[in-house]
Amino acid sequence: MMSAPIALSPIVATPAYALIVFDPSNYAQNVLTAARSLQHITNQITSLQNEAQMLINQAKNLASLPFSALQQIQQSVQRTQQLLNQAQNLAFNVQQIDQMFQQKYGNVSLSTTDRQLVADARSRWQNTVGGLQDAMRVQAGVVGNIDTNRTQMSALVGQSQGATGALQATQVGNQLLALQSQQLSDLVALISANGRAGALTEAERSAAAEQGREQRRRFLTPGAGYQPGNAQMFNNGN
Repeated sequence: MMSAPIALSPIVATPAYALIVFDPSNYAQNVLTAARSLQHITNQITSLQNEAQMLINQAKNLASLPFSALQQIQQSVQRTQQLLNQAQNLAFNVQQIDQMFQQKYGNVSLSTTDRQLVADARSRWQNTVGGLQDAMRVQAGVVGNIDTNRTQMSALVGQSQGATGALQATQVGNQLLALQSQQLSDLVALISANGRAGALTEAERSAAAEQGREQRRRFLTPGAGYQPGNAQMFNNGN
């Protein structure tokens, strides 16, 4: 036994600097810090997204409406105005109306000849007929605008429903108000034309009654009667 070799296992010593030490408290602190940093970055991203969405919404609110019915509305108003400007004999003019009533619809002068009385009566009749025709032409023009107004209203309502922002909705509302104003203008024109025709009819009736009284007075007023005079019926041959 003394002579038997003794095998000794080598003993390797691990250096102290090579040891890995796990600190749970430090690890938890690092994880918490990383989570907080990640949450902060997430909040920043969300804030940037909200700001971008706000800018997009502002851009939509400032976007102009790509549709305008103003030209068609103005054309309808112009058509009605042209019909009023084409009034026959007696226009929608205060000065002309006053002058015409003084000449044709006032009291009949005692010195007015029978021929002038007939001419004045015919002129008043022509004014009345012209006023009635003008009223019917305005009525036809207003009725003709109804289909145009319907098309414009349908288009504006469609634009209102598809408006992407406050500006577009406001512009649609303004155009709808303009269309309503045009329709009210047509109504005023129609009432004015009908009133003019009715006024001319009543004025003619009143003037005819006044003229009838004057003609009756002349008929009943005793005249000088027949006055004989010299007359030559045949050539004396000279």
